[in-house]
Amino acid sequence: MLFQITGIAALLIFYGCYFMKMFLQRRKGIVTDQMGKGKDGRAKYIEITMKIIACLVPVAEIVSIFLNSDPFPVRVRIGGALTTLAGVVVFAVSVAEMGDNWRAGVAGRDKTELVITGIYAVSRNPAFLGFDLVYMGIVLMFFNWPLFMLSCFAMLMFHLQIIYVEERFLMETFGDEYRHYRKRVCRYLGRTQRRRMRWR
Repeated sequence: MLFQITGIAALLIFYGCYFMKMFLQRRKGIVTDQMGKGKDGRAKYIEITMKIIACLVPVAEIVSIFLNSDPFPVRVRIGGALTTLAGVVVFAVSVAEMGDNWRAGVAGRDKTELVITGIYAVSRNPAFLGFDLVYMGIVLMFFNWPLFMLSCFAMLMFHLQIIYVEERFLMETFGDEYRHYRKRVCRYLGRTQRRRMRWR
């Protein structure tokens, strides 16, 4: 029962943050959901697929929570609960610190700023990291194969979104500013001081 309460509470807070941000931005005339809009080819396919799977995973999560399947030892489920809560915190902080620059999907026409401070100083994609942590945590608490496969596919689509859509857009939009930022901060977590190798 405790794991079920934790799972439901985490999902309510997590998706509550998501939809509250959309509501607040809509009041300012900002269209938050940009997935698949104004795009074609691979970028559109990735964003539309990501949107569909991101809607399916919560359904699978809720069903799994109510079924309360528990094939793993309690210590693994506790680890899952902690991972889920960490994901909620990371996501909430990332959305708050992004301010009105936050979008779901790439907004090609909106003028936004490159945020590189706060949590973005240690992760270039903390919102996606938050999603991944929540997905992994729920799987560890309420493992079943459909939930596992849907969650893995969702994380794969998030990764493809970052590589083939967001990073290319940011490079085109912010140029050297983003290039230098990418050299300092890891895609998901950590900082790096990579130096160019000089061949002699």
